[in-house]
Amino acid sequence: VQLQASGGGLVQTGGSLRLSCEASGRTFGTYGMGWFRQAPGKERKFVAAITYSGGRTTYGDSVKGRFTISRDNTKNTLYLQMNSLQPEDTAVYYCAADRTKWRMAVVTRKEQYDYWGQGTLVTVSS
Repeated sequence: VQLQASGGGLVQTGGSLRLSCEASGRTFGTYGMGWFRQAPGKERKFVAAITYSGGRTTYGDSVKGRFTISRDNTKNTLYLQMNSLQPEDTAVYYCAADRTKWRMAVVTRKEQYDYWGQGTLVTVSS
């Protein structure tokens, strides 16, 4: 599977961005997906995840209430709507695909994801 993330950029504090992740080479609608982020000098951390059907989602504590993960299985695309952005949201954002098909639970551990996009940089200026 190949994942192509896009939509990153420079935004001011309080602004919004929508990230997209287009998948190819796999049956997108049968696998859960997630977003992670990695700030300079720090480890990659969980942001949000969604089940294969889109019926369940979960978020990291730092983004709850501000970010929304969604997917369109007809377009093989995953989204992350980011609102009320803060400087601490600055990072490279990665989309990832779960290794297990038809998993009912959302997946938050990066070790459970086998496929990763190249990342898209989000910079929030203060």
